[in-house]
Amino acid sequence: MKSPIIIGIAGGTGSGKSTVTKEILKEITEKNVAIIEQDSYYKDQSNISFEERVKTNYDHPFAFDNELLIKHLKDLINCKAIEKPIYDFEIHNRKSETEKVEPKDIIILEGILILFEEEIRNLLDIKIFVDTDSDVRVIRRILRDIKDRGRTLDSVILQYMSTVRPAHLQFVEPTKRYADIIIPEGGYNKVAIDIIVAKINAIIGK
Repeated sequence: MKSPIIIGIAGGTGSGKSTVTKEILKEITEKNVAIIEQDSYYKDQSNISFEERVKTNYDHPFAFDNELLIKHLKDLINCKAIEKPIYDFEIHNRKSETEKVEPKDIIILEGILILFEEEIRNLLDIKIFVDTDSDVRVIRRILRDIKDRGRTLDSVILQYMSTVRPAHLQFVEPTKRYADIIIPEGGYNKVAIDIIVAKINAIIGK
């Protein structure tokens, strides 16, 4: 089995990274794909109380277990299966069970800070940054966190203003310069999706 193509999709919270991933999956001719979410690699916090876990800045680079993520990416590159962590956003901690991910021809790594860490960047064949206006992103985050993660409106707004927005400006936005492709409008930018899909299919065809 040849080494997989690794595609990194970065961008701020609510920028539409998952939509871009879905649109790419619809179009590529090769369906042998694995999705790795950076969110799965938040550090294990079993050693601290729930009250302390709530205070963690989940938009800071230190929140992620990059050592494990890098190991898992290298394992997949070397055609080894991994046990991907499963993160529970309601308890702010990893679950005890994991998800087995088999090596695939295409690996899509998706997350807000995947272009921040140089060692992760160096493993990516295609680096994408999804660039979406901040007002759109915050509305999407509010809707997602209330609907899918059991949060209240007040808690989402407080978290956004105290940690999410400052971390975006300090850590996420500057990583745009590392991207091979910047996509305004996210998954709704058909031209950008077509260019990415053409590049993926060209690599697969080599």
